[in-house]
Amino acid sequence: MEATNQRLSDVLKLISSKGDFYFSYNSSIITRDSLISISAYNRPVKQVLDQLCGNRFKWQQNNNYIILRKAPITPAAVVTSKIPSPEKLYTVSGIVLNSETGEKVGNVTIYEKERLVSTMSDDKGYFKIKLKSRYSTASLTISREMFEDTTVVIQPKFDQQVTIVMTPVEASEPVVTISPVENELPDTIVVRPPVDTLTATAPVVKEEVNQVERTRWGKRLLSAKQNIQSINLKKFFADRTFQVSLTPGLSTHGRLSAQVINNFSLNVVGGYTAGVSGVEIGGAFNINKKDVKFLQAAGLGNITGGSVTGVQLAGIHNNVLHDVSGLQASGISNYVKGNVTGAQLSSIHNHVSGSLTGIQASNISNFLKGKLIGVQLSNIHNVCYDSVFGLQAANIVNFAHKKVSGVQLAAIGNFANREMSGAQLGVIFNYAKKLRGLQVGLINISDTSAGYSIGLINIVMKGIHKLAFSTNEVLDYNAAFKTGNKNLYSILLVGYKGNKRAATPDTSSIISFGYGLGHEFSLGKWFSINPEFTSQYLRMGSWENSNVMNKLHLQFNVKLGKYMSLFGGPSFTVYYSEWKKNSAGLQLPVPASYHTFDLWDDAVKGWFGWNAGISFF
Repeated sequence: MEATNQRLSDVLKLISSKGDFYFSYNSSIITRDSLISISAYNRPVKQVLDQLCGNRFKWQQNNNYIILRKAPITPAAVVTSKIPSPEKLYTVSGIVLNSETGEKVGNVTIYEKERLVSTMSDDKGYFKIKLKSRYSTASLTISREMFEDTTVVIQPKFDQQVTIVMTPVEASEPVVTISPVENELPDTIVVRPPVDTLTATAPVVKEEVNQVERTRWGKRLLSAKQNIQSINLKKFFADRTFQVSLTPGLSTHGRLSAQVINNFSLNVVGGYTAGVSGVEIGGAFNINKKDVKFLQAAGLGNITGGSVTGVQLAGIHNNVLHDVSGLQASGISNYVKGNVTGAQLSSIHNHVSGSLTGIQASNISNFLKGKLIGVQLSNIHNVCYDSVFGLQAANIVNFAHKKVSGVQLAAIGNFANREMSGAQLGVIFNYAKKLRGLQVGLINISDTSAGYSIGLINIVMKGIHKLAFSTNEVLDYNAAFKTGNKNLYSILLVGYKGNKRAATPDTSSIISFGYGLGHEFSLGKWFSINPEFTSQYLRMGSWENSNVMNKLHLQFNVKLGKYMSLFGGPSFTVYYSEWKKNSAGLQLPVPASYHTFDLWDDAVKGWFGWNAGISFF
């Protein structure tokens, strides 16, 4: 091949076609006016590429791709001066430069990994760090966000000045892919977007390494420099046996305390460490970037960026940004962004953004975004935005957004926004969109029901809603409202009987009201049998005495259409009254011609009767 003063991109197209392989590179590293001249005959591709790239680019083979990147412009480190130091400490100072632009780089973390000594460069890239002369070896690691980590070896026992260069991580500019074609002429070369099998220049993604620093208390308790260093040192963590801190940054590990995982950690006021694998005690607070094992306790609060395994105790608040396995307890509140397996206890509020397997208990409220497999207990309310497999118990209200397979128990009410396959026990009300279990409360509401609702008012939106008018041997006029489903429906009823002086002089006018339950056995499309039990209070002349009539009905229903039915059948009545007409016997609400018999004592009577009527809807 021959090329004289040709664009580098066109030369790459020609090489790609002749060699039958792909080129890939970041579009920002090759300028459009970059012209080169090259001559090659019967030479290996490697030699051609080395000549082509020179000291401006570096290349790497990946299967059938040649990936081009920009090469550093200077060595990693250059010692500009060096003086022997007679002291126990020697000083390394200098500046940090961008390897591609030569500009000074500020806010760079410079540290010695083994001795846990660190510093940070100023805005002009200048830094100074002191190391102990007693160690025979030393190396400095330089880290900053958006740059590749650089490690340089330092000669101990010499005060020295160095210039250190850092290579930027390639930005996620468009990636150019040059593919081979049969025709070698430049005007037929095709430039295509990258194919799926190529990952030449991965986009730069900022890792969430400083999550704990972004919390409300992290922003207040940690400085901006500590936050920057956390980002710079996202790849470096060390293990040590113990550490002692007065406040964040004033630690036996110095400025690198946030990068060290300790077996024992004592923070007089508060500490800022990478994590703990043992015990951590804080007078006021503990801040951990990563995981905590096995005991952590603080007078005020704990903030953990990773997970907690074991016991976490705080006087006011615990904040965990991943999972908890064990016990989390605080005087005021707990927050877990991940899942909880174990127990979460507080005086005011608990919050879990994931799922809970275990128990969540507080004096005020509990919130769970994921599934509950266990128990939620509170004095005010419990909320689960997913499904409940267990028990929700509150003095006021329980709420489950999805399925409930268990028990909801509340002094006021329960909500199951999807399906209830267990039991809802609410003193005032219960609601389930799809009931497959049991509801017990004053008012029970569901959209559809294949279960049982027991209460004063049971409403199934897509169930039974009937208004019935009837008569029987006791009351001339009866009206009943029936709601529920075929399994179990409730009956609210009122009745009236006028004063018939001539026919039944022993019976005065009667007003009644009561409640009942019923069940429907369908025997085809137009016929059903409905056993019903009702209990009514009868007012006969005054309210001073109790008159209670309990009836067991056997109703035979014939549908006359979609919205009308005729019904009738026999009944058995048990009647109790405290009011006596005279010493000879009780005042009975039935004509004297009916045969009655005593049950238990003379205050309880029984007889067989009948019922007939018509119902609508």
